[in-house]
Amino acid sequence: MKRRSFVKSSLIGGAAAAALPIASHGMNNDALNATAEYYELRAYHLKDETQQKLVEDFFKNAAIPALNRAGVKHVGVFAEMKPEGQTKVFALLQYNSPVHIDAVNNALENDREYQRKGAAYLNAPATQPAYERIESSLLKAFKKFPSLTAPERKKRIFELRQYQSASEAAGKKKIEMFNDRGEIDIFKRLGFNPVFWGETVIGPLRPNLTYMVTFGDMEEKASRWQDFGSDTQWHEISAVPEYADALLVSKITSTMLMPTEFSQI
Repeated sequence: MKRRSFVKSSLIGGAAAAALPIASHGMNNDALNATAEYYELRAYHLKDETQQKLVEDFFKNAAIPALNRAGVKHVGVFAEMKPEGQTKVFALLQYNSPVHIDAVNNALENDREYQRKGAAYLNAPATQPAYERIESSLLKAFKKFPSLTAPERKKRIFELRQYQSASEAAGKKKIEMFNDRGEIDIFKRLGFNPVFWGETVIGPLRPNLTYMVTFGDMEEKASRWQDFGSDTQWHEISAVPEYADALLVSKITSTMLMPTEFSQI
């Protein structure tokens, strides 16, 4: 049975960190410091418990403190509740803006304590890598839910949901349902304790939107979704022909996660 006290955090996605300064060239400060936050969502693929421990120790002892020093307020780290074989470890980082992402990357490169405490991970040899692969996405927060909300640090589980769309236009229309037609308000009213909503701007399986909600246990999850399915406001929104799921959503994935003991979300 696989260990369930899993690793923390993710670091700045190299490709995303490299692309953002280029994309921001020539933009004024007001445009770069928009109110909507950005999130980095990572999935670490691990071969065995040795890799898991190496990555876990790195984030717990080196990465999380360094990221906090660099102004990252919340770093969430989660393991799959029912992994098939060795678990993936999911990490969620909260950034103020694209400029902040680049600043954090630079801070880590110059943080000697981070380099020292994370040496075993950072300098892992090719013959004994710290992980098999990292999947990484950069998301922009929805205007209706512009800031991450971390739940109370008590018993909790999380559902990470992704809605893929067949086209960019369909994806934008689905986001409109959340932002402008009240779908986010329904989740809040029914006690889903949402953590974030984000549109994937860099990453695989685009176009898609991703969000995370919180429950005390699986029984509460089942109850909340039952309430959602019978909610009058939801039926009014979903009955509008232009918002039919068949037009806007081509695939939904749901991943149940539990936080590590050191997760800040």
